[in-house]
Amino acid sequence: MGEEPRRKGGLMYILIRKYTKVRSVADAARRAKSGVGQILRESRGFKSYYVLDGGEGVGVAVMIFEDRECANAANDKVMEFVQASMHDLDLGDPEIIAGEVLVNIESAA
Repeated sequence: MGEEPRRKGGLMYILIRKYTKVRSVADAARRAKSGVGQILRESRGFKSYYVLDGGEGVGVAVMIFEDRECANAANDKVMEFVQASMHDLDLGDPEIIAGEVLVNIESAA
């Protein structure tokens, strides 16, 4: 079985941004990969980042961090980048869902 991370105060923290009117999720993802990727790689506590196409203009970004403080600090920088550099995609304001991970099950492979 995969080992759970050993951390004080929980396993880790996940922040999800859901956009529902994206003209091109593929284009947004491509542009996020470089700009957002750079911000996240420089962010304290960063673990991983995923972007998925939910179909029909729904784009979802998932960021995983060590804790809430790190996630919120990085999210502020990411949102500034998105508003400044991706405004032409008319992403609108995302729905944000965030919280501490309570269960983490990983593949044994």
